[in-house]
Amino acid sequence: MDEILKSRHHFLDLIQVAFILTDVHSKILYANRYTKRLFGYEREEIEGKRMRVLFLEEDLAYFLPNVIYLSLYKNGFEGEALLRQKSGTKVFVHLYTTTFKEGGQVFISYSFQEIQRLKRLEREKMEMERWASLGMIVEEIAHQVRNPIVAIGGYSQRLLNTLRPSQKGKSYLHQMLQETKRLETLIQRLEEYVLFPKPTFRRERIEKVMETVFQTALKEAAEKGVFFNLETRALEGRGDFFIDKDLIVKALLSILENSIDAFGQISMGKKERVVKVFLFGDGGSIGISISDKGEGIPKKNLDRIFEPFFSTRPGRVGLGLTFAKRVVEEQGGSIRVESRLRRGTTVTLTFPKDRRRMLRREQLSSEGIERDND
Repeated sequence: MDEILKSRHHFLDLIQVAFILTDVHSKILYANRYTKRLFGYEREEIEGKRMRVLFLEEDLAYFLPNVIYLSLYKNGFEGEALLRQKSGTKVFVHLYTTTFKEGGQVFISYSFQEIQRLKRLEREKMEMERWASLGMIVEEIAHQVRNPIVAIGGYSQRLLNTLRPSQKGKSYLHQMLQETKRLETLIQRLEEYVLFPKPTFRRERIEKVMETVFQTALKEAAEKGVFFNLETRALEGRGDFFIDKDLIVKALLSILENSIDAFGQISMGKKERVVKVFLFGDGGSIGISISDKGEGIPKKNLDRIFEPFFSTRPGRVGLGLTFAKRVVEEQGGSIRVESRLRRGTTVTLTFPKDRRRMLRREQLSSEGIERDND
């Protein structure tokens, strides 16, 4: 049996479930690498012990003996079980047992899958299906609603251009145009958020990314008397990282839009009406910090800023930061917001420089290449 385990040791360690092999007396003969991840025991700690070490005290009289009985004399056991880790923490698992003979001896194999992991995978699958269904609904709604909105906006504009309505009538038409534009923006933002494209990763320079962002945001900033200040002194080495540039640019524009709006009607000098952008990075990560000295966010609202449709500004859809957070996190990054009322806000994004595994980006040795070329 020892020879068999040695020959299959590497294969059993690759299995993404905890696997334990015992004799008929429940003595543990082998535990794979995943067993440590689930139960906390090193292989040398658990091998030689009895299976009782993983079971709760109250289950030693009936549950464990019944599992062993079903394994040896029936078709095995399959079901949920509450077990214990090395630390004493309880863990809920799906347990599957079976037996086999080798060299005239009978052995019992135990396979454990953490229920939480299974449920997480199930939730992720359901979430993907939900987003796919929601995408189809939003796409259809957008198609059905956009045409009437465009028609209303078009006719309103024609009335403004061709008629001479009263001052009161003009204000009505302007309001209609403003609201139709708001609805168009809402539909566009919904489509961006729900019909989220799969990121296409390429190596990009952070300075070039910010250059594109500034070029796009410059007009709106100039209209509101806001200036950008870019600081790169904290950026070590080349500012290269793997991202989907188009999605990151959209996310950064949403954040800058909030920073520009944050100044509102605040009366301040030209020097203070500045959005400061700091680029920083080391060997492993790249960061972008966007700061303003605008109105700031009340403490009670800080926990809600990433919620869909949450906005304290009239006329805003409230999907900008929600979209930005999704973009950043789906590209392996993180986003953090710090703000104080009437003091300003800082949004910090951090990304790994290279999302690829070392095997894809570094040559470990020349031996493999030489063999491949033989």
